[in-house]
Amino acid sequence: MDHYDSQQTNDYMQPEEDWDRDLLLDPAWEKQQRKTFTAWCNSHLRKAGTQIENIEEDFRDGLKLMLLLEVISGERLAKPERGKMRVHKISNVNKALDFIASKGVKLVSIGAEEIVDGNVKMTLGMIWTIILRFAIQDISVEETSAKEGLLLWCQRKTAPYKNVNIQNFHISWKDGLGFCALIHRHRPELIDYGKLRKDDPLTNLNTAFDVAEKYLDIPKMLDAEDIVGTARPDEKAIMTYVSSFYHAFSGAQKAETAANRICKVLAVNQENEQLMEDYEKLASDLLEWIRRTIPWLENRAPENTMHAMQQKLEDFRDYRRLHKPPKVQEKCQLEINFNTLQTKLRLSNRPAFMPSEGRMVSDINNAWGCLEQAEKGYEEWLLNEIRRLERLDHLAEKFRQKASIHEAWTDGKEAMLQQKDYETATLSEIKALLKKHEAFESDLAAHQDRVEQIAAIAQELNELDYYDSPNVNARCQKICDQWDNLGALTQKRREALERTEKLLETIDQLYLEYAKRAAPFNNWMEGAMEDLQDTFIVHTIEEIQGLTTAHEQFKATLPDADKERLAILGIHNEVSKIVQTYHVNMAGTNPYTTITPQEINGKWDHVRQLVPRRDQALTEEHARQQHNERLRKQFGAQANVIGPWIQTKMEEIGRISIEMHGTLEDQLSHLRQYEKSIVNYKPKIDQLEGDHQLIQEALIFDNKHTNYTMEHIRVGWEQLLTTIARTINEVENQILTRDAKGISQEQMNEFRASFNHFDRDHSGTLGPEEFKACLISLGYDIGNDPQGEAEFARIMSIVDPNRLGVVTFQAFIDFMSRETADTDTADQVMASFKILAGDKNYITVDELRRELPPDQAEYCIARMAPYTGPDAVPGALDYMSFSTALYGESDL
Repeated sequence: MDHYDSQQTNDYMQPEEDWDRDLLLDPAWEKQQRKTFTAWCNSHLRKAGTQIENIEEDFRDGLKLMLLLEVISGERLAKPERGKMRVHKISNVNKALDFIASKGVKLVSIGAEEIVDGNVKMTLGMIWTIILRFAIQDISVEETSAKEGLLLWCQRKTAPYKNVNIQNFHISWKDGLGFCALIHRHRPELIDYGKLRKDDPLTNLNTAFDVAEKYLDIPKMLDAEDIVGTARPDEKAIMTYVSSFYHAFSGAQKAETAANRICKVLAVNQENEQLMEDYEKLASDLLEWIRRTIPWLENRAPENTMHAMQQKLEDFRDYRRLHKPPKVQEKCQLEINFNTLQTKLRLSNRPAFMPSEGRMVSDINNAWGCLEQAEKGYEEWLLNEIRRLERLDHLAEKFRQKASIHEAWTDGKEAMLQQKDYETATLSEIKALLKKHEAFESDLAAHQDRVEQIAAIAQELNELDYYDSPNVNARCQKICDQWDNLGALTQKRREALERTEKLLETIDQLYLEYAKRAAPFNNWMEGAMEDLQDTFIVHTIEEIQGLTTAHEQFKATLPDADKERLAILGIHNEVSKIVQTYHVNMAGTNPYTTITPQEINGKWDHVRQLVPRRDQALTEEHARQQHNERLRKQFGAQANVIGPWIQTKMEEIGRISIEMHGTLEDQLSHLRQYEKSIVNYKPKIDQLEGDHQLIQEALIFDNKHTNYTMEHIRVGWEQLLTTIARTINEVENQILTRDAKGISQEQMNEFRASFNHFDRDHSGTLGPEEFKACLISLGYDIGNDPQGEAEFARIMSIVDPNRLGVVTFQAFIDFMSRETADTDTADQVMASFKILAGDKNYITVDELRRELPPDQAEYCIARMAPYTGPDAVPGALDYMSFSTALYGESDL
């Protein structure tokens, strides 16, 4: 097929340019990431029946973000907060981020607040982190993973296709052929690859995206125009899109991986066999070379001439340089191959390799040791022979070398010592010249030994009648004469440098004094300007008074500061006078500081201008703080009255509700009067609200004149209104109960006295044990035996149906009135039954309908029908059935 290229080129492996993602904030990249990440998220969210439209807005409350993580991970996250407040949103986003972190993902600079605030960069970064963890991290291809694994997978899949060169996740995909090649490699029936052209990227991209969306269930994450119209498409967007193709074709990938694994095992076996053959051949060649080389190294036939010995030495050097290094490398490679082969065989569970006899690594090492021993002996013999022949020429060569070194060192030294560069130098340069001269003197002294060695060698050559002694003597005399001249010039230059140094040190001391005093004074002025221009924020009059006091103290220091300024300027004038008097050539300005007298005068004038401005600002702030203090006192005076008043009223209402002064109507009247007086107090609350609004507008945050805040007053006022209303309602209910049950005022007082007696904590309620003691005091027979406990449990179910563990006074009255009323009514009703029944001991239905009103008769018949016994007269009710139906078995 013409769309395949059988030759795999190496140019597609060229390294891509390293782009810094954080420095290229290209709007086109942001657009691509928005579109790609939104489509990727929706591809998973649609499984849960939802989607997002705006990626930075729809994840702000954290709900869809948590849902997305549940879908892609298959795990349940913590229950989300359903509130609409910011704290609820931050809580949900934090739960999502904690889940991501629990998967081993390190979130850098991504916080819940940025996501809730709709920070686009942070939101896109978070989604990218999720994509990396759940869509890319687990990709593994040939021992590479994540991004590298995905890139290698793309390269392997597109390698046979012409014009496809995948090197990265940006520009390599612009022409669309990479996407088309991936689809064609796995589903060739979907795309006619031969008709695609590299110069038509829009068609290629649209073809790949449409086919992927229609047949591979990969949503369209980018538009072709987004990729073609960008110089470098966004890497993260392309990686996300390509990872969807990887997962879509993962089944085919697994099959290919299995085939590659089998091929790899076969390749390893072939490679092991080849390594065995290579080892045998290399070992044989190396041992043969050692056998031929050792006799040559053991040859000790001496030579009579220096040239012949030098030729032997040169041959030996050639051996060391040319012949032996390749053999060293062969020996090393032989050992490496042997160890590698053994390791591979062991990893493959194969038997260890045993070389042929005499070709073991130990055999080769023994032969190599013999070679090196022969080589060492041969080298020592050559060197000894050469030393013997070179001895006569040694002294002459040594003289020439030392003389040449000394002459090279002295070259230019006389001209250097005669320079007058110190005449225009600064003090630091003079000191540097002195240090340099001292170093030269040390160097000169060090060379004294070399001069003496040269003279000694010349003397020894004369004594040995060296053939070139006249030239040696002449050269030695010239060196000695030059050495004496250098000593004289050195002493003369030192004296001139020391004189110049003393003159410049005086000026330098003045410069240093100026710098020492100018720097602190300059810092003081800069600090003063900063303090005078500093914006202050105070909340109390004491704070502004402290600032004013500090400012007055600062103004008191200005005369002394002015004296210091004049003293500093005087030092600078003294330097100028010395320069003019002694005609000193100053090469530059003060080396210790860059602060000029002009700068000092300019900053001083600025400080003097800022002082009155600071005075005015402090005065205005003092007036504002006085106004704020008046507001605090006004609010505190009212709050200190209203707060205790509310607390007193609460206590009075509590006492009224539990005391027994007068009838219930008297208590109700008293409470209504309290309610009226409380309502009439509302204008003072409103007035306090107005004062609190003025305090808030003035940005006052604390008030030392009261411990009450407006919030405390509001809560207390609302509790007071609620308490009085609830107490009035309780008294009204007590009146209704009393009238309905026919309870006398004396009984009501008795009930209240008993209830209050056992209400030890004055809470208005009785606990189970308190209630039990109260019943016993009223004559109830409730023992500690099982029967007594059962009876008490029945009573508690009546007075505390909701099982709150407490009994209110209203429930207590209801129970007591019910017990009294039920007993009286039952006796009267059963007596009436006997009158109607006469001697029959039963009542017929017709008699009930005749004697009772219609609605009550039918109610009674319906109520008693289930309790009619098997032996009852048809159409009639006996005494027992009547009693059981109306009052229950416990009242029989």
